[in-house]
Amino acid sequence: MSNPKRVSDTPYAVDVESGKSYFWCACGESKSQPFCDGSHKGSDFTPVKYEAKESKKVFFCGCKGTASKPMCDGSHK
Repeated sequence: MSNPKRVSDTPYAVDVESGKSYFWCACGESKSQPFCDGSHKGSDFTPVKYEAKESKKVFFCGCKGTASKPMCDGSHK
């Protein structure tokens, strides 16, 4: 598997809604960061589903190097 494209040196702060699903871009090629737009098609990458259990602000990884996909774990530092 190839490495994902590093998109940002900071996480994406997103207000998520309880009960809604979000699909995080794992390849780094999406034009709709941090979310998948289908740009991974034909690659080894697949988006990561995140289901919001409550409405709150969360931080999606922008560097694509997190060990806790799709959330930021500070790997960008």
